[in-house]
Amino acid sequence: MNQFTRNSLASLLLFSACTSVTAAEQVKVAFMPDIHFHDVYGQFEDGSYQGIKNSKSGEYATIRSMYAQLTSTRLFNENYFTLIAALDDVVKRGVKYVSLPGDFSDDGQSVNARGLQKILDSYSKEHGIQFFAAPGNHDPVRPFGRASGKPDFLGKEGKTQRIFSRGAEECQGYQGDSAVIDAGHELPTICSEEIRELGYKGLMDELGDFGFYPQPDYVYWETPYSSYNEKNYNFKTASKQAAYTQRQYEICHQGTGGEYKQEGYTSCTSVPDTSYLVEPVDGLWLLAIDANVYTPQADADLNQPQAAANFAGSGDAGYNKMLTHKKHVIEWMKEIVERAEQQGKTLVAFSHFPMTEFYNGAAESIEDIFGPGNFQMARSPKEDVSRALAKTGIKLHVGGHMHFNDTGVKRYEDGSFLFNIQAPSMAAYVPAYKLLTFKPAGQVEVETVILDEVPRFDELFEHYQQEWKHLKATGSDKLWNKDILGAHNYYEFTNWHITELTRMRFLPEEWPCDLKQMLFSLDGRQMLILSQLESPISQDQVNALTKGRQAIEICQEQNSSFAPEQILDPAFNKAWRQASEKAAELAAESNLNLQAFADWNGFDLAVDFYRLRNADELAFKDVQRGRIPQYSLLAETLAQHLNSEPINADSPFGTVFKQRFGGLFGILTKFANGNPSDHFTLDLNKGTIKDLK
Repeated sequence: MNQFTRNSLASLLLFSACTSVTAAEQVKVAFMPDIHFHDVYGQFEDGSYQGIKNSKSGEYATIRSMYAQLTSTRLFNENYFTLIAALDDVVKRGVKYVSLPGDFSDDGQSVNARGLQKILDSYSKEHGIQFFAAPGNHDPVRPFGRASGKPDFLGKEGKTQRIFSRGAEECQGYQGDSAVIDAGHELPTICSEEIRELGYKGLMDELGDFGFYPQPDYVYWETPYSSYNEKNYNFKTASKQAAYTQRQYEICHQGTGGEYKQEGYTSCTSVPDTSYLVEPVDGLWLLAIDANVYTPQADADLNQPQAAANFAGSGDAGYNKMLTHKKHVIEWMKEIVERAEQQGKTLVAFSHFPMTEFYNGAAESIEDIFGPGNFQMARSPKEDVSRALAKTGIKLHVGGHMHFNDTGVKRYEDGSFLFNIQAPSMAAYVPAYKLLTFKPAGQVEVETVILDEVPRFDELFEHYQQEWKHLKATGSDKLWNKDILGAHNYYEFTNWHITELTRMRFLPEEWPCDLKQMLFSLDGRQMLILSQLESPISQDQVNALTKGRQAIEICQEQNSSFAPEQILDPAFNKAWRQASEKAAELAAESNLNLQAFADWNGFDLAVDFYRLRNADELAFKDVQRGRIPQYSLLAETLAQHLNSEPINADSPFGTVFKQRFGGLFGILTKFANGNPSDHFTLDLNKGTIKDLK
């Protein structure tokens, strides 16, 4: 098919009536980051592992354990069915373009890459969908292939199955393609190259048809390493210059190599970069940015330049490192923007990593309460980085990585602005994807499509039942709440996931002990009373006066029976009664009832905290009716008591509470009051946003 015919057909498909706008101003593009695809029915071609027989499908399942899922920020298994449901949804909507902004695989193993290729290829052939992928930190986990595996696959009888590849510590001593090693675990360890991480080249070989290489029906395609432009473009030249060997750049421990290399740079080596620009239909430019930055270690062994140990992972790097270690890609982005404006193209960039911060301005408070580095703060772009990205001229970017639903907006004094659409993951709460519709005059409609009903989402539950019974019978400390298996739909299942994830990982790992101590001990009624408490009794005195209970014991328990009313001190008891009266009056002034605050406890608050962090306004429907105004009253009240006074063991108990929970509710308020993130329009000419909900 020649260029004229292809473009004419595209126009006919996109125009429903005679119109003067370009095709790009009518097209819809779905953005689906963080699929973390795991082929639950994938077959190991070396025959090393069969899986466990599923009675519903009749196939053998190779899956991770439920415990592994409930202690991870992503689901591993059900996203297989969710991806199919999402693609069926875009088919119904008539969407022909689907972007995959990174982590489309879960660690880029051969068995999973083949399974993903098979599904995407089927939708391409049967429904004419074009896919455009950009890599994330879980696709090539390192730039080159490496030994890998997981200790927590789910095997027969609900037991844990270890599967690793040759070269992993668990599979030392064998040279073939596969082996079974009885290492004294619940089940013998499986050694298979099917679970080896492919690296860039292997993934590009498997998934090259999905944007990584030019295709005959693209209007235009290029990389930062191409020597042609739109005027002299042809498919043959593009294909030749798209070769893996042609898409390498030099990176050093300290920064970008090549023409950007500075004196004193060390550990310099060449690595791949898969960034590309594609014009799938006249007028629309999709800029796929490979924002992975695998920094060479200071002591990298340059005699083995492709050794995985030579590189740090890219998970915490993102655009903070892009500006220093991939300067040539940043310069290329600027050129793309200039050419798009000159030629009247609609440009949208996408990559795995966010271009703006994603905590609605709560970053400083989060660090104050939870400490530097917690809450994935390292993944947040610094303010000067977002400013620099806006100055490239990029106005609209869709990212993933965080599994958050959020809209970041940056505006600067020179008139530049940047919209960062943080698309949620279908493998976490809230499961959804973003649908962008490009309209005339720089208008972009953004819709968040929630995947609440997913056919077959419970197909693997029979195996989790076995796992739970095994954990129960062995008295394992990994026992999870089996009520999750009563989920009626996929949305409810992910809601359970965030709840158990909060209990089993977030609270134990992210929350300071003194904050957990109060959280596990208090309900909402007691929190509002404490906001009014005036008593000199200290935290240490509270611990000593509370029937001998120790702080460390309370810190470790999530169902503590400790309550302020148990403090055996007359002066404190009097102060508590007075605070109770003030709290009742305060609640009444807001048309609330103090006793109703007792309907939720600290754990409920923590779960809502993470719901709102992950889902923004999409979480409102899952926060029980009545809690939002109660949270708002606590936030407003405690904000009056926030100050920079340092907290120590001698600080009054009430002061400690007000400081710690004042900051906590302040963060919660910011999570709940960000920019529109569900259904809205963007004006790319004026830099404005309008809520459509």
